[in-house]
Amino acid sequence: MTRDPGLQPERTRLAWRRTALALTAVTVLAIRLALTGDIAGALLAAAVVLLWAGALAACWGRAAGSGPTPVGPRALPLVALATAGLALLSVPLVLRGMW
Repeated sequence: MTRDPGLQPERTRLAWRRTALALTAVTVLAIRLALTGDIAGALLAAAVVLLWAGALAACWGRAAGSGPTPVGPRALPLVALATAGLALLSVPLVLRGMW
């Protein structure tokens, strides 16, 4: 019996692209807030940029749809950790932007 993946590969690529887009949006907002603030905002934005770069490097092949990419056992947990870190770092950025 042959395997019929259907639309699953396309849904997976789209999910990775949405993740990369959401991470990029948070990063752009962090940079925008850092440009209008003090050194604490700049340091927070630098941490966001580092997490964004790590997450983007880990999921780029899957988001680009270049076929199955060999990922190590640590790649997906690192993307999850970077996403959670960006979520935690975005809270102070949002609160800082409200004041």
